[in-house]
Amino acid sequence: MAVRRIVANIAADDLSKAHAFYRDLLGLDVLMDLGWIMTFGSDHPASVQVSFAREGGSGTQVPDLSIEVDDVDDVHQRAVQAGFEIVYDLTVEPWGVRRFFVRDPFGKVINILSHGA
Repeated sequence: MAVRRIVANIAADDLSKAHAFYRDLLGLDVLMDLGWIMTFGSDHPASVQVSFAREGGSGTQVPDLSIEVDDVDDVHQRAVQAGFEIVYDLTVEPWGVRRFFVRDPFGKVINILSHGA
């Protein structure tokens, strides 16, 4: 038996808000749209991971999702310009990531990060 994928499901009343955040801000593709559910993703292969935490590191809250990007500074700038709430400002962490937390349109705290800060 092998786990093939893990999918996060977020309850949303207005799927257009998901489109504005996850596609327009983060650049994910719409992989499926059945009207009642939209799935966003990428062709980029990724490993299967799930994390469990008591805190989010550096005394922060545990984020609902962590999304690794290739240019965290660009995403941070665009998130600020789009008016999304920054929950934890852009920081280089002692464990080598550069990250920030942003609240998505559904109230979820998203950890946006790049490795090798």
